[in-house]
Amino acid sequence: MNYERTVLIPGEVSYSNISQILNSSSLLEIISELIEDAQETRNTLYPFFQLFLVDESKQKVHERYDLEQIRQLLLALSINSLDHLDESSYFSFPKLSSYRETLALFVEDTFNLWRSKHRFMKKADPFSHNSRTRIHKQISLVKNNSDLKSLVLGVYRQILVNISARRVKVLRQLPGGAQAGFIVDRPKPKPEAKIANADFLYNMEYVWSVVLEPPVIFYTYSNKRRGVFKVVDRPILSKINIDNPQDWLVFPIYVNDKLIYVVVYKEYFAMATGLANLYEFADFESLENRRPDGIYIFGMNKSFFEDEDDYNGIIYKEDDGTYVGLVGDDPSIDYFGYMKKMVLTIHNLIVIDEDRLPIHGALAEIKLRDGQSFNVMIMGDSGAGKSETLDALNRIRKQVSEVNILIDDMGSLDILEDGTVVAYGTETGAFVRLDDLQPGYAYSAMDRSIFMNPNITNARVIVPYSNYEDIIRPTKIDYFFYANNYEKIDDNKPPIEFFDDVDKALDVFSKGARMAKGTTSEKGLTYSYFANPFGAIQRREKHEKIARKYMETLMKSNVKVGTLRTQLGVEGYEDEGPLIAAQELLKFLKGGKDV
Repeated sequence: MNYERTVLIPGEVSYSNISQILNSSSLLEIISELIEDAQETRNTLYPFFQLFLVDESKQKVHERYDLEQIRQLLLALSINSLDHLDESSYFSFPKLSSYRETLALFVEDTFNLWRSKHRFMKKADPFSHNSRTRIHKQISLVKNNSDLKSLVLGVYRQILVNISARRVKVLRQLPGGAQAGFIVDRPKPKPEAKIANADFLYNMEYVWSVVLEPPVIFYTYSNKRRGVFKVVDRPILSKINIDNPQDWLVFPIYVNDKLIYVVVYKEYFAMATGLANLYEFADFESLENRRPDGIYIFGMNKSFFEDEDDYNGIIYKEDDGTYVGLVGDDPSIDYFGYMKKMVLTIHNLIVIDEDRLPIHGALAEIKLRDGQSFNVMIMGDSGAGKSETLDALNRIRKQVSEVNILIDDMGSLDILEDGTVVAYGTETGAFVRLDDLQPGYAYSAMDRSIFMNPNITNARVIVPYSNYEDIIRPTKIDYFFYANNYEKIDDNKPPIEFFDDVDKALDVFSKGARMAKGTTSEKGLTYSYFANPFGAIQRREKHEKIARKYMETLMKSNVKVGTLRTQLGVEGYEDEGPLIAAQELLKFLKGGKDV
């Protein structure tokens, strides 16, 4: 039997009675999961569970074992000591004094398995345009989750005390409630705001607020993204039918000013939770008056896809111009990169349709202590050293006043009427490798971060860093660099090198060379057109014309365009490389003065 890792907890309920825990379906499922594991491994708990065996001929756990008696045992232990149960003629449980330590282990494993689940509290509550009313609704959800946490911990401790008082010497306030809470409602879109052939969208609940309970840590089945999302210029919505809308939620977000509906199956709510630290959630006024620019369905049944490998990510274009992205329900896509990058690909396709230039890169406002300020954009694929260089620059406190990140990973360029090139951001947070951050940085922001697989290679953290108003504001660019992470600095390859020719610049930028850092399935020196497999390569012919136009405009308007060698992919320079790049960049910005 495949046990679900996602637990949905009713958020409308006030949690005050232990029976709400011990009579829950979640507890029975956890007990079943522990029994199945014990049967398979013959572990320490196996002899204990055999005491509750009722029909050895049955295969299903709930028919083979008396789960109800195990539940009643826990209920009795929440009130009575184990010795009392054994001595009393009222109870019909097996004599368990000789299983005292095993029983305590069972209680510990039950609690730990509960905590290993992805736990979400969902509360249906009408959206309000009044900010105070919304806060009160959020506080109500926080209280219910706090009560649940206290109740779970209280039951767990009381049972352990009644089994063996000596076991509870240190009280740890472990997280036992929901990791995230969703407040949902159903918008009432006007006819002109509805998408044709997408009736399933209007049978679902929409999230208007996310409440996080730090530290938020999720363990997923995958930690890498593979391949490039296919784009098909034909409609698909008329073929989509979701039979179980109660198992899905819609997360409506703004990616810059593009409204995208992210439709998520419950097993991937951890991926959806990460959206809270990356994007601005749309209010219901927008949903009721505006059609979405894109739709992303995360967790479609794999049987839906025409080609076997399309479940890894495919985007269709409706006749009205709406982009529809799909990924399948499969362990291999259980990685936040699939959430973030598909959303950004949809955004970039829309931007290209508007004859604007999407940029896979970072933009920062660098303020020096001498009063000077520069807007520096660094383009490059994942692991090129963009964020690492800016982070290193921010640590040079003697010369740097502050580094304000306006774009962390993806943005777009536009040309104003006067010929000025400006940049717009897409995200209010960052999805970064723990290993590439300054030691201790992510943990200093633990109460705001969402961690993904912190114990393995390519461990990630989603950290909010900006607000929506800042990223949608047009920002003039002063310097535009390509992040070269694979070349070691020497006399022929300086840290910073500028171009005086559009064709030379386009040659470097369009090759998109980098040393892969393990953030995708790629290894070694790789090439990705314009360092942007998220829309640019799928629309390469049109993108090339746009890129040339923008590069010419940048250089004509005296924006310095060049290469910044971060050395992040050079063995032995993983830490020092971005710091050297930051120091050289600062030296240049200061007019050649030593840092």
